[in-house]
Amino acid sequence: MKDNTIAQVVIDELCTGCGTCVSSCPEEALELTIDEDKGIYIPVLNKEECHNCGICYRVCPGHSVDFKELNIKIFGKEPDDIIIGNYLNFYVGHATEYDIRYNSSSGGLVTALLIFALEERIIDGVLVTKMKNDNPHEPEPFIARTKEEIIEASESKYCPVPANIAVKEILNSKEGEKFAVVGLPCHIQGIRKAEQINDKLKEKIVIHLGLFCNSFGVNFLATEYVLQKLNIRKEDVIKINYRNGDFPPGTMSIRLKNNNSKKISHSEFWTMIFYPFVSCFAPIRCMLCSDQNCELADISVGSEWFPYLERDNINQSLILVRTKPGEEILKKCELNRKLKLIKINKMRINDYKQKRLKAHISIFRLLGKKTPYYNLNGLPNPTFKIYLSNVSLHVRTYFSSKRCLWGLMQICQSFSRKISSVIPRK
Repeated sequence: MKDNTIAQVVIDELCTGCGTCVSSCPEEALELTIDEDKGIYIPVLNKEECHNCGICYRVCPGHSVDFKELNIKIFGKEPDDIIIGNYLNFYVGHATEYDIRYNSSSGGLVTALLIFALEERIIDGVLVTKMKNDNPHEPEPFIARTKEEIIEASESKYCPVPANIAVKEILNSKEGEKFAVVGLPCHIQGIRKAEQINDKLKEKIVIHLGLFCNSFGVNFLATEYVLQKLNIRKEDVIKINYRNGDFPPGTMSIRLKNNNSKKISHSEFWTMIFYPFVSCFAPIRCMLCSDQNCELADISVGSEWFPYLERDNINQSLILVRTKPGEEILKKCELNRKLKLIKINKMRINDYKQKRLKAHISIFRLLGKKTPYYNLNGLPNPTFKIYLSNVSLHVRTYFSSKRCLWGLMQICQSFSRKISSVIPRK
């Protein structure tokens, strides 16, 4: 019998760890676990419970996302711009409530929008993620049904997040209840695929809020490595805030059991784990992602270092409205003075992933590895420099996956900084 399950996706190393398969399995034969060596989530299949129905495979965004088909079904047409996707308008904006704006990520726009939708009864709950209270190193997706719960889930999480395991609660909710979902591109892709085969889910989810994912993500090893560099024991941590405060750049704060805390800038966090030519804690599957602007969402929100921020306008978000329902709720929120929005002209969006995708696919195939199907046309051809950069990324990812080499990596980082400090800048 042909294996139509997610198990094959895991074998092919194409799993994104999004959790869609777990929530969609009618037999509850899947459990999401953490691979401690790779620092990622993977689903484990209980073969005795599995009936090989194939649903988990069909909803999985890891092995394929037919962007052409999904764009036509969601937006009614293919996008004119492969980098941006379909869109109606561009905005820059932030929450008007001070505490929300300055204690969330990038101006608190997503938090304010969700609170407004909940209080106006547009939705009954929202799929969001917080860090676990009893384990600050692991995220906890859940359905927030109060303003306080939404605020608790604000701020970025720079670790793997299995957001879509909480879709199960949406499916089991009361008749007539409506929901919003917040996720990265892979999460929204999984939900959109699941909606194509589950009318109940499609009816219940009325708002898809997508978050930009401009890099290739980070695994759990990244946080472990940063803690080691800061001489902090993992077991001494009681809370991690990956990014809050004024953005750019924002601050990472780590609270310890002895009531002390350690704070570093958001830029310093990324410098530690992505310092050029030394270290990169990217999950392997993330290298094959083509979607950094969450093009299948109703509204996509990001905190790119775009020109508007260069004019000292801190704590702002870049907003791409893609659907009429998305535009409607955003404008209602603005009219109720919960958001401050400024409409801007179409701007150039970071195309980091698209520039590198063909090169990554070539490298993976050369290594005999599987690659996902996207049905995308018009991807740029990579330069020789990009090929070299991608090879370097693979090498760095391999080294960073070996804890025994972290000490050597730290020495290399220190040496690289010293070299950089004596090289004159143009």
